[in-house]
Amino acid sequence: MKLKNIKEVTGIIEVKTGLHIGGSNDEIKIGGIDNPVIKNPLTNDPYIPGSSLKGKIRSLIEWQFGVVDDGKPVSVVDKDGNKKSNFERAKKIVKLFGNGITIKNSQIAKEIGPTRVSFADCSLANKKELLEKNALIEEKTEVTIDRFSGTVGGGGPRQMERVPAGAKFKFSITLLEFEGDEELEAILALGMKLLELTNLGGNGSRGYGKIEFNKIEGLGKKYVEKGKLKSYGELKQLAGL
Repeated sequence: MKLKNIKEVTGIIEVKTGLHIGGSNDEIKIGGIDNPVIKNPLTNDPYIPGSSLKGKIRSLIEWQFGVVDDGKPVSVVDKDGNKKSNFERAKKIVKLFGNGITIKNSQIAKEIGPTRVSFADCSLANKKELLEKNALIEEKTEVTIDRFSGTVGGGGPRQMERVPAGAKFKFSITLLEFEGDEELEAILALGMKLLELTNLGGNGSRGYGKIEFNKIEGLGKKYVEKGKLKSYGELKQLAGL
């Protein structure tokens, strides 16, 4: 196994609808926010954790590849004992994102090798613009409607903190390329597209978390056009699906 190249995929994540990736709230204040977003403790700026990107992209790829079995991240044990319906597809996913368990079969462990992709935390790129509009963070009140009375149900209103539409974050993804890894970049590009088509963070069914990757650099030209990802159909085909 030989390392051929290390690619850095960079660009901007633009928030299209309010984004909520939850953080901790150490202080309980009367009338305060119930559900704050995660923030950099040094600057108090919102950011997107690399783990949130990786976890959501991986889960979407697992569903796309049809290897979700017990609700846990897909892993490879061995060709005969693996519980997944498609061993070869599962192997590609764990090559890219990691396996999570020790592979006892030395030959398969050698084939898979180290985790190829890593996601950095995404820092805010247009803080000045948002501050000028007094829109670094937005607060959204949500309620539960009683089905019989049509009024606010038990529990009262919830205060949700969101990163507003228009916020932009710098992203950086590092991809290790070994011999035989030709399809993995295509799978990564497809996963990024799946994320665009669904949502990032919580409450996606209520319209939260629509994002778009822009100004993409580092991905192969066949996956990107004018700094944006190509269509879902094109990327799916390039990923061999």
